[in-house]
Amino acid sequence: MLSTSSQKISSVLRALAGLLLVGALAACQSSSQPPTPISGPVSTPSIAGQADEESGVTFAFEPFTGAPGNIADELSEYIGNEARKQDITLVRRIGAVATYRVNGFLAATGQPSNGTVFYVFDIVDNNGRRLKRISGTETTGGASGDPWQSVSSSTLSRIATRSMVEIEAWLNR
Repeated sequence: MLSTSSQKISSVLRALAGLLLVGALAACQSSSQPPTPISGPVSTPSIAGQADEESGVTFAFEPFTGAPGNIADELSEYIGNEARKQDITLVRRIGAVATYRVNGFLAATGQPSNGTVFYVFDIVDNNGRRLKRISGTETTGGASGDPWQSVSSSTLSRIATRSMVEIEAWLNR
């Protein structure tokens, strides 16, 4: 059994590791570039104006890295709901042709009193070149043990909403 000071040090080290992960990913941020299509028949979104299904712009979310299956599934559901609200077309991720792929990375740290979820979504073209990075943090309640236990549905909903709003703004800039 770990002593209280060892538990505190362990919690601080986990939080620091999460912050370093997000910091390292953010350091890789490249400047935003105009979106380009993955395949020939799909049209390039305009810099201004509403992106919609008729323009042929689609997104495929790849499986999330770092989140347990139940969290990833719930976040996927919220992203799908939010995409419909924002008129963003998502396609099934397994082998589907899409204008853009979105790679998601999540990490959680926590203590008994509070926790944090770190998220990064990279929008990439067919060559894997990052075109846009969306990143952020969400505060969660506390949990002893697994920090994912404190991640609520409302936290995942906020991550989905913020991410899809940023994607929509990027398409329509």
